[in-house]
Amino acid sequence: MGLYVHVPFCASTCDFCAFYQVRPTAADVRDYFAALEAEAALVQWPRAASTVFWGGGTPGLLSPDALRRLGEITRRYCVHGDAADSGGDFEWTVELAPASVTQARLAALREVGVTRISMGVQSFQPALLDALGRQHSREQVYRAYERIRAAGFASVNLDLMFALPGQTQAEWEADVAEAVALAPDHLSTYCLTFEEDTALWLKLSQGRVKLDAEHEARLYERTWERLAAVGYAQYEVANFARPGHACRHNLNTWAMHEWVGLGPAAASQHGGWRGANIADLRGWVERVQRGGRGGRGERMTEDRLRLTPAQLAEDAFIFGLRMNAGVSLEAWRARAPDAPWAQVEQLAQRLIAEGLAVWAGQEERPEGKGERLCLTNRGRLLADAVGLEMMAAFDVEAA
Repeated sequence: MGLYVHVPFCASTCDFCAFYQVRPTAADVRDYFAALEAEAALVQWPRAASTVFWGGGTPGLLSPDALRRLGEITRRYCVHGDAADSGGDFEWTVELAPASVTQARLAALREVGVTRISMGVQSFQPALLDALGRQHSREQVYRAYERIRAAGFASVNLDLMFALPGQTQAEWEADVAEAVALAPDHLSTYCLTFEEDTALWLKLSQGRVKLDAEHEARLYERTWERLAAVGYAQYEVANFARPGHACRHNLNTWAMHEWVGLGPAAASQHGGWRGANIADLRGWVERVQRGGRGGRGERMTEDRLRLTPAQLAEDAFIFGLRMNAGVSLEAWRARAPDAPWAQVEQLAQRLIAEGLAVWAGQEERPEGKGERLCLTNRGRLLADAVGLEMMAAFDVEAA
């Protein structure tokens, strides 16, 4: 069971960011906390959360006392008692921007039980940071990282972005080298995407920036080679970790387990339903005040989807094939026997014939077919296209 808390507050909007966010007032923060606690109390918790993720926005924009309050709400309603103290598989991640990292905030996060910090670096180069609209400097990244390490969190992740406007391969490799030199436990390397309603999307539509698929592919491949050589195992297209430091919250989500989302724009998947809260702070507050959450009173979530085993299987293959471990056909066939498995297996065989996928563990099975379907490196370069084909394979009506 996962918990995602969306903290929608941000001082400014980066050019690439499409996540819901607002510049907060004191009244916004006050109302947010009141509504968040009320929403947590409305959830019919089937069990305690074993992973927690605070994202945004910028959770680090909150004061230390506000972070403590958010932690207290999380522990009281979602983690249930001493779950956060039990160690084992429990993980609690908070996203921070370099400029928001202070010793006081880190102390507050340690107090409430946070185990993992994910810091959005994006680049170490001033010109590229400026092109993204990021509000931090290279020096702030280094100061923030030192403080995070000194605070003693169990895992630290750094986010980097590549294929930025005007970025050369040499510049990207310099960013990777600088990140590796800091020795984080986990690295996320995201190819820049152009989301609608962002400043970068407008620049793309105006021809001020251009896409170059071949350049992106070279950067992907070079990144995978470089990080593997220095001990970061790739476990998903964009994510690399030292042993024991993969992001458990994301793994839970990609495997189509359950999670609860709290806050405006937060998505949930539990109790047989999937949906997302309204992406509007005032509208979300008003709905919570009226008792809206799922089946109780006014519906809190939008685009609610009743989940079937076949729907979960489809999503498990779309997201699971992005993971190096792949997806088990046998396990999902047993869980969702009514899904169109003949079409899925036909697609799997075609992907294998085209060199985009393999059966994992094939050498151990006499029938010559491994249990898990995994993408090859070439397949991972085309993971989005493979996902679209998988959607088509699961589309019974189209067949």
